[in-house]
Amino acid sequence: QVQLVESGGGLVQSGGSLRLSCVVSGSFVSVGAMGWTRQRPGKQRELVARVRSRNTTEYAESVKGRFTISKDVAKNTLYLQMTSLEPADTAVYYCSATVQEDTMSVPNIYGGRGTQVTVSS
Repeated sequence: QVQLVESGGGLVQSGGSLRLSCVVSGSFVSVGAMGWTRQRPGKQRELVARVRSRNTTEYAESVKGRFTISKDVAKNTLYLQMTSLEPADTAVYYCSATVQEDTMSVPNIYGGRGTQVTVSS
């Protein structure tokens, strides 16, 4: 069973930094595209950043230049380095990954339960 577990959230002052991590565990043969989404209070979930199999990255306009997505393939871990945080970044941050469990199955998208990031003004 594939599991994604996020960590690294917390309370930080405006202008501060946090690094989120997401570990993919379980039985699988490959991990493809991975990404971070967030749900701000009263808002719909939105894409924050993602990295595809060839390491191409994509960011929401609101976080460009402040957030950096990266992954450690050997550790099956996805990161989100967040700097210059603003109160508007307050949200629950979720990790997702496209995972192929075995060579006979098609890849599926799995998600974590999220980690809370709160930015105070």
